[in-house]
Amino acid sequence: MIALPAVDLRGGACVQLVGGAYERESVRLSDPVAVARAWLDAGFRALHLIDLDAATGRGSNIGMVRDILGATDAEVQVGGGVRDGGRIEELLADGAARVIVGTRAMEDSDWLDEMTSRFPGVLIVAADVRDRRVVTRGWARSLPLNVLDAIEELNALPLAGVLVTAVHREGQLQGTDLPLMEDVAEAAAFPVYAAGGITTLHDLRALAHRGVAAAVIGMALYTGAIDPRAAAGEFGE
Repeated sequence: MIALPAVDLRGGACVQLVGGAYERESVRLSDPVAVARAWLDAGFRALHLIDLDAATGRGSNIGMVRDILGATDAEVQVGGGVRDGGRIEELLADGAARVIVGTRAMEDSDWLDEMTSRFPGVLIVAADVRDRRVVTRGWARSLPLNVLDAIEELNALPLAGVLVTAVHREGQLQGTDLPLMEDVAEAAAFPVYAAGGITTLHDLRALAHRGVAAAVIGMALYTGAIDPRAAAGEFGE
């Protein structure tokens, strides 16, 4: 399993949110490029880069995304407000290794079918989950869709993976939702990326034991709950 630091952008800064609430910001760092370089200097080989403003329809950090992509040759997966093929093409041209699609992918299956045909093996579908229900539009809309039913529908597509974020655990340093992640890993025909609540190296080991391919770490790295060099060293691939 590989661990990826989360670099979440809001208003040109790198932030961390609590509980999936846009207004509950607990970390703000003014130089996201420096943050990205610091995680790579600690030994991580890949980054998880999200434009929160684009995801929630509050703006865009496209310039900062490009700055980060241009500042490193590491693998960077990028998401946040990606809702058309042109944006996917732009991100790939700018250097993104993979592109994360969320709201439109979960709400418009015909569009997702078309995009996976155009970009096979490149897209990661973000299935944000609260109480096993998929949520979209920056975690503001709850769909009448169980995440395991969503995984079953996605299994036929040539995806790079699915990113399951336990929104109810996000940013709270209370541990990840292991039963959820185990069930998703068993059901998925592609790599599973886990996020939300990862607090300790034990959490990472437990996810790896359950077949999760990658884990996105946010608050635990920014608060020092997880030592970055230890995580990068143990979960480098």
